[in-house]
Amino acid sequence: MRWLWFLICAVLGLVLLAGGLLVPMHLRAVDAGVLEQAGRSGPMLLDEGRTLAGEQKLGTAQMLMQAARLAEFPGWDRLGDTITNLTQQNPSALAWGDDARVRNLFAGNAQPPAGSSQPFTDFIIRQENRDAALAQLRESPVPAVQELLRSRSLNNTALFPPSSSASGQAFDAAICISGLLLDNNHLTAGLRRDIDNLGAQANRGGNTKPLEEALMDFMSLGERLNWDQLVAFVAQIPDTGTLHQLAGQARNAGIQLPILFAAVELSGKPEAVAGYLARFSQTGLKDLGDGLHYGAGGVGELAQREQRFYRPDWERRATAYESIGGFFNRAAGYGWQQPQLVLAAKWLAYLLSGFLLAAAMHFARPPVTPLERPLQVRGFHLIREFLFSLGFLLVVLLLSEPFLAQESQKGGFSFRLMPLTTSGVVPAGIAGIQQTIMNPIILLTLLLFFVLQALLYVACLVKLAEIRRQQILPRMKLRLLENEDHLFDAGLYLGFVGTIISLIIASMGLVHFSLMAAYSSTSFGIIFVVIFKIFHLRPARRKLLLEAEAGGGSPAGYVSPAAASTPAL
Repeated sequence: MRWLWFLICAVLGLVLLAGGLLVPMHLRAVDAGVLEQAGRSGPMLLDEGRTLAGEQKLGTAQMLMQAARLAEFPGWDRLGDTITNLTQQNPSALAWGDDARVRNLFAGNAQPPAGSSQPFTDFIIRQENRDAALAQLRESPVPAVQELLRSRSLNNTALFPPSSSASGQAFDAAICISGLLLDNNHLTAGLRRDIDNLGAQANRGGNTKPLEEALMDFMSLGERLNWDQLVAFVAQIPDTGTLHQLAGQARNAGIQLPILFAAVELSGKPEAVAGYLARFSQTGLKDLGDGLHYGAGGVGELAQREQRFYRPDWERRATAYESIGGFFNRAAGYGWQQPQLVLAAKWLAYLLSGFLLAAAMHFARPPVTPLERPLQVRGFHLIREFLFSLGFLLVVLLLSEPFLAQESQKGGFSFRLMPLTTSGVVPAGIAGIQQTIMNPIILLTLLLFFVLQALLYVACLVKLAEIRRQQILPRMKLRLLENEDHLFDAGLYLGFVGTIISLIIASMGLVHFSLMAAYSSTSFGIIFVVIFKIFHLRPARRKLLLEAEAGGGSPAGYVSPAAASTPAL
């Protein structure tokens, strides 16, 4: 029967461990299976590109096609062929999309070359185009447009040269871009209200810098997008704060700008995308590119959760089997709807797996001899198995959870027009770079050593309580306590081993962390061993010594070795 219980516990423990590993929920990552479930609720990238191309929004469709090419979508070239054919039929749709009003406004002026995607700032900066745009804006009934036009008379600008100066073309171009977007109702109500308030504040003698920053953001986006693309990109931005974030991220995106554009356009959540890239400035665009494979719902879910994208190779190979894939998809569906509940169930599976594996090891041990039966105390092996399951949970989480030790990627951006002076020279070196004392690797190392030492401390307490309750004489209990000295000093041994291993890893350059993390292992070991021996072991030994010297009788239930069926030692 012991071997039968061993097999049952071992098999159930391994099944629970495998099931927990297959549940696609993580502390600091979003699994591809969850994004796949979320992606079923929205259009896919190439489908959206074909829809936009059919609506003659060829500039926007072209950006989605470029994003698909960067993300290595199969079939992106067919979308490119479709856009090329439609451009030959209607060349102006690549630059202006379906906005006939703005296209007709500049009909008599020099147009972008056919089949090209000229940035709108390069187009509007020309004198004849600015004059045509300003003439139409003067007739606009939109209050925010009139506030922008009144700001042309400002002389105390902070970023742009005043419009009345010899170099005021940039300020006029920025006003034209923002005014045309406002006049043609291409901005959200919140963004229109913000620009109106900033313009009124500047025209009434207030600070002009917030208004100029918003105009600078529109102009910066226009340097990278044509009119059709600019309209699509800013159409869902809710406020000037999000506009400022996205404009800065577009400046830093480089060749990955189509990924940012597609994430904003496809998800319809520009604020979430901007926050995601602000949180993950190094890997955010790559992860968003991977999220594009799962459509509007997938990339929106990734940006909304603010976690890294994760899909290991072993998961892709394992889910290729039908039975495993079915379980994985069901778990991913529940994880999409109830992420916290599914994550708790996954951890519970790990905990039960560790408990069952410890129980299997308990049944695998040979049965106790009659000589050792007085030393057995019912129920204590369950406590030891539970402690093992806690340590097992910690080890499995450290080995299986992705990005636990990742450092912060938050990084700001700054875009200012400042005159160069001798007082503004930046000193050489690494001035301004701040190094944090506590990075995630150090914190995880401290947590690991602390939890292991705490579990070992509790195990020593359990062993001490077990010896106290054994049905033997006090003198025998004292001898057993002496026999457990190595267990009671195990915290010191574990601390030394942890410190040595940490120093070896640090010297090999595998992980960079401070000496504090390495020596914390020994420090925790000393602290826990001292607390146990002074406050627990010493009083217990003193009590047993007094009982032994008093010559107390045998405890209830005690069976002497001589009375046992086996010869006494």
